[in-house]
This record gives sequence, structure tokens and C-alpha cells, in this order.
Amino acid sequence: MPEKLEERVALLEAEVARLKRKVESDSSQSPWWEKITGTFANNSAYNEAMRLGSEYRKSLRSSSPESFDE
Repeated sequence: MPEKLEERVALLEAEVARLKRKVESDSSQSPWWEKITGTFANNSAYNEAMRLGSEYRKSLRSSSPESFDE
């Protein structure tokens, strides 16, 4: 049993080291949001979602009190 445990720990340590290298190399690249820029260009479903979101936010503003100072 201890041999298996040591093997598993060694595998996990190697995997953690691999993931750390990957994160470090990815962080030197451009931000994630720059990678997805334009993904939804000319997408009618996305445009509709943005329109509905905007409409919803406007409805919240129109139903909120005028002043919070009172």
C-alpha cells in the first residue's frame, strides 16, 4: 500500500508541476477577453440577449426610487 501511495503522490506532484508551468506560460500571453473578442459577431442570438438584458436593466431603473437620500 505505501508503494502505491508514494506512486500516486509522485504522479500528483508531476501533474501539479505541469499545471504550474502551463499557468505561468499562459499568463504571459494576452488576457482571456482579448482571445474571445469578436466571437459573437453577427450572432442574432447574442444580439437578442444583449437587447433583452438592456431592456431588463432599464426596467429596473424606471421602477427604482428617485432618491435614496430621504
